[in-house]
Amino acid sequence: MSNASSKNSSAATIPMQHPTTPNIHASAITPAKINWQMDDTGNKVPVSGEFDDVYFSHADGLAESRYVFLAHNQLVERLTNLAPRQCFSIAELGLGTGLNLLATWQLWRELRHAHPHLATAKLHFITTEKHPIPLTDLTQILALWAQRAPELSVLTAQFLAAYPPLIAGCHRLNFLDDNLTVDMWFGDAADSLSKLALDASIKPAPYIDAWYLDGFAPSCNSTLWAENIFAQVQRLSYLGTTAATYSCAGIVKRALKDCGFEIKKVKGFGRKREMLTAIMAESTDLSDNRSDAHDYPDNQAINSAHSIVIGAGVSGLMTAWSLANRGINVTLLDKSAPLAGASGNPRALLAPKMTPIHHVDEHLHSIGYLYSSRLYRQLNKKAAKQNTAPVLELTGALDLLIKANIGTEQIADYPNEMATTLSLAQAQETTGLKTQNLSENLYLPQSGLVNPQALKNIILTHPLICFQQLDVSNINEMESCVRIEGSNQDKGVMTISADNVVVCAAYESHKIDQRIFDCRKIRGQLSWFTPTTKQLTNLPKIPLKYSGYCAVFTAQADDKELNDVVEGAAHLLLGASFIRNDTDTDIRNEEHHISREKLVSAIPEMESVIPADSSLWQGRAGVRTQTPDYHPIVGRLAQSRRTWVMSAMGAKGYALAPICAETLADMMLGSFAPLSAAMRARLSPNRTRLQTPLS
Repeated sequence: MSNASSKNSSAATIPMQHPTTPNIHASAITPAKINWQMDDTGNKVPVSGEFDDVYFSHADGLAESRYVFLAHNQLVERLTNLAPRQCFSIAELGLGTGLNLLATWQLWRELRHAHPHLATAKLHFITTEKHPIPLTDLTQILALWAQRAPELSVLTAQFLAAYPPLIAGCHRLNFLDDNLTVDMWFGDAADSLSKLALDASIKPAPYIDAWYLDGFAPSCNSTLWAENIFAQVQRLSYLGTTAATYSCAGIVKRALKDCGFEIKKVKGFGRKREMLTAIMAESTDLSDNRSDAHDYPDNQAINSAHSIVIGAGVSGLMTAWSLANRGINVTLLDKSAPLAGASGNPRALLAPKMTPIHHVDEHLHSIGYLYSSRLYRQLNKKAAKQNTAPVLELTGALDLLIKANIGTEQIADYPNEMATTLSLAQAQETTGLKTQNLSENLYLPQSGLVNPQALKNIILTHPLICFQQLDVSNINEMESCVRIEGSNQDKGVMTISADNVVVCAAYESHKIDQRIFDCRKIRGQLSWFTPTTKQLTNLPKIPLKYSGYCAVFTAQADDKELNDVVEGAAHLLLGASFIRNDTDTDIRNEEHHISREKLVSAIPEMESVIPADSSLWQGRAGVRTQTPDYHPIVGRLAQSRRTWVMSAMGAKGYALAPICAETLADMMLGSFAPLSAAMRARLSPNRTRLQTPLS
């Protein structure tokens, strides 16, 4: 149960912020306050300090979860009967301690093990929480369940490892080995549910199959049982959606009936005499639109077994990955090779463009950064098993706030584990800089360097992804399929058919399909060199952001496939130039000097460290693609059924592409996306800002 604890207590290892008083904003998260009581068996159980109610039954919280929510939503039968690639969606009001999630996850694991036909079926668990529990408290709470229910210990460890910072908005957690996606919406429940988009252009539109109504008792927290909550429950349900709740209060019964649910009282758990189950049984304007949503043999999304992705930069790679993880066979095409364009730099700095916290829940850079960081850390585990280079080197990063729209007072509003400000002494120690004034800074402990080559290697090992070299010349969309024509490396003409096509060809997307906006083209050149031992000792110890950025990296075994580096040697990476309307990719000495000048202007002590002679420097130039409103392009093209686009990531592809790819895959397959309806509208390829060509 929930809506509930001590601010930033999960960030004990993060350097402390300056002792400023944080500003309070409506969208800033107030963590749960945890009190403790003894249950019926003498064990300590957590109690909400906000609502003075227990998080789970004094008798047996895990047994209560299984009885109330799993059994009375008939999950064993319904999950067992899923078709291949079908997604079953559960929505929960009140994440609380995560016990309902863990119980559901364990059941899903058992069913998938017992029923091989569920190999490509997917479980989507959407949960809301206004007062999420800080990680330290949650770890203590779930440690008790690891002792009482050892079968949950492995899942608990995975859940805690993925648990996000307490930031408003949607946090997507993908547990790929179990085909489980968890969307945790932090903030007011009614607001969160209202952001779940119902796309009428997708047949069927997404919907919730089963509801866990698990807020604190109506007498303690009436807001989770209010009319605006049940209006969203009705909007997101269809004929056949079920709901279960431990509560039998009159307000709950009346609200469910008013929503069109048929309710039934059954025996409650433990000492509770009664509980409620419900099923959407009345025909409403909303549910009529999805009355055939469960008729999966006729469902276009389920029958979309093969997609083509054009362009194998980071956008194309991540799109292929997200689709393949949903059981879709993907043919990935590129006119030359994966990462041949702007995505193939030696390293990419994963560091967000920060915003004041009252904007964070609708800030693509923040939500994208947090998701990308989780994903890359997850992929590091795959890389370790394959004995290959890690995808993300967690270095942390320091932003000198030279070009930023946020100051240190606003940074103090954030949880320390996401962003903080170091003292001058801490900043100098962390960076190794000696004379620079670092009193104004933004420290990002979860930032690091992405290795594009390592990411590509993992993605292309997915058994459902097949890469082919093809220079696409035409897309021919028909009623039953889409056909792609092009020439291969031997100049032979080829035709490939699929259910859908996604264009991820950056600035060349417009050439492939002229309905795609012709974006602004910006040349960017990265520079790097191998420093001497003396130079290396004086270079910054972690990546720095200023009007550009710099970072030391050590070249790995496969890096030479993409760039001229010395394997095993340290390199200083400097970036990047910014030249509008220039699509040439030659390496220019003057742009080496531009990057050097940015660094020494921002950090004068680097003047004597960075050589002025750049004759031995290496570089890579790519063309970034940018829209007039600086938002990417993600979605289906107008007057099209099977043609989609994901492009215009600017210089932030490695931060934005993963969350955008998840959103696109959800749109294609009729699932709820991790971005709000408003954000999806801002990314639409058909939005108003893209109706007027650039002059």
